[in-house]
Amino acid sequence: MALLPSLFAFFILFLSLSHSARCTTAASRSGTPGDLVRSSCIHASYPNLCLRTLSSYTGSTRTANDLARAAVTVSLSRARAVSGCIARLAKLHGGSKRQQGALRDCVEQLSDSVDELRETLAELRHLRRGSFRWQMSNAETWVSAALTNEDTCLDGFEKVDGKVKLAVRRKINNVARVTSNALYFINRLDESHGRAQAAFDP
Repeated sequence: MALLPSLFAFFILFLSLSHSARCTTAASRSGTPGDLVRSSCIHASYPNLCLRTLSSYTGSTRTANDLARAAVTVSLSRARAVSGCIARLAKLHGGSKRQQGALRDCVEQLSDSVDELRETLAELRHLRRGSFRWQMSNAETWVSAALTNEDTCLDGFEKVDGKVKLAVRRKINNVARVTSNALYFINRLDESHGRAQAAFDP
C-alpha cells in the first residue's frame, strides 16, 4: 500500500513538469519584439544603453537585420546631432587656438562618421543573398571606421583643458558607445547568417 502514495506523487510531478514545458514552449513561440530587444541587448557592448536606445524600436524589430538597422539608425542620429553641436562650438571665437583646432578636426571626423553610418544603413536596407558576405564586410568596415573617427576626435582634446573638453568628451563617448553597440549587432547579423548558411551547405 505504501507504493500508491509514491506513484501518486510521481504522477503529480510528471504532470507539473509537462505543463511547465508546454508553457515554456508556448512562451518561446509567442516571443514579442520587446523580448528580442531585451535578450539581444544582454550581450551588447553597453547593455543598459542598448535597452534605452532601442526600446522605442521594439514594435518593428523582429529579426537580426531589424536590430542591426535600428542600432545603426540610433548611432547615425546621435552622430549627426553631436556633429551639429560641435560645429556650433567651433564657430564661436573663444578658447585657445589648440581648442579651436581640435573642434574643427572633430567636426570633420564626425562628418566622416555620419557618411560611413549612412552608407552602412543603406547597405543593410538592401541585403541580398548572393552578395551578403561582401555587403556585411562593407558594413563592418564602415562602422569600425566611424568608431575610429570618434576616438580620433577625443584624441585631439588630450592637451585641451576646460569645460569645452569635458562637454565634447561626454557627447563623443555617448556616440562611440551607441556605435559600438551597432557594430555588435552587425557582427551578430553576420554570424547568424553564417550559421544558417552552414546548416544548408553540403
